[in-house]
Formats: sequence, structure tokens, C-alpha cells
Amino acid sequence: QVQLVEAGGGLVQAGGSLRLSCTASGRTFSTSAVGWFRQAPGKEREFVAAINYRGNTNYADSVKGRFTISRDNAKNTVYLQMNILKPEDTAVYFCAARTYYSSTVLSQYDYWGQGTQVTVSS
Repeated sequence: QVQLVEAGGGLVQAGGSLRLSCTASGRTFSTSAVGWFRQAPGKEREFVAAINYRGNTNYADSVKGRFTISRDNAKNTVYLQMNILKPEDTAVYFCAARTYYSSTVLSQYDYWGQGTQVTVSS
């Protein structure tokens, strides 16, 4: 069993930055891929970014060049650095984990955190 806990959400003005963290417990974190997803009110949950166990990353087109995903295996933590935030980035952000290789597909992840709210004001 894996437990994921997100932190770092909050309220920020457009153009600002936030760093989200996703801390895992309960399994060998170094062999896990972690993805970030987000869900805005009235919308489906969507892929944001992911990092595989080797540190390779991929991003949704909407966040490329603004968001950076990274991992610190010593701390069992994955980070999502979000810069140049826009009002359309407002959503609940979730991290999810699966073994080895990342995916953009929600259903391919085995474990999910509870989410953290990010609100970007205009």
C-alpha cells in the first residue's frame, strides 16, 4: 500500500509561483513513477506532468515552459514547481503513483493523494 500526501497549494496572483510537493510512504519510492493531475470545477481531471523512476519527464502542452516536475528519492518526494501561473491553472491538484513508467492516463495510476487546492486570481 502507498500513501501520498500533497502540500503547497494556496492562493496566488496571476504571474506568481507555487511549489507543490507529493510525499510518499509505504513502498520503494525510487521505483515509482509519479504524475500530477488537476481538476477544475465542472471539468474532468486532466494530466499535468509526470516523472518516471529514471527521472524522465513529460508535460501537458498547457504547462510546458511554466511548470517543472522533479523528484528527491532521499525524501520520497516529487515536486511540481509552477511559475507564471494563470487563472486557468486554478484547480485541485492531485499526485498519483504507479510502478516504473509514467503515463498521461488517469486509470493507469494505482495510488492517489487527497489533492491540494491551487487558486490563481486575475
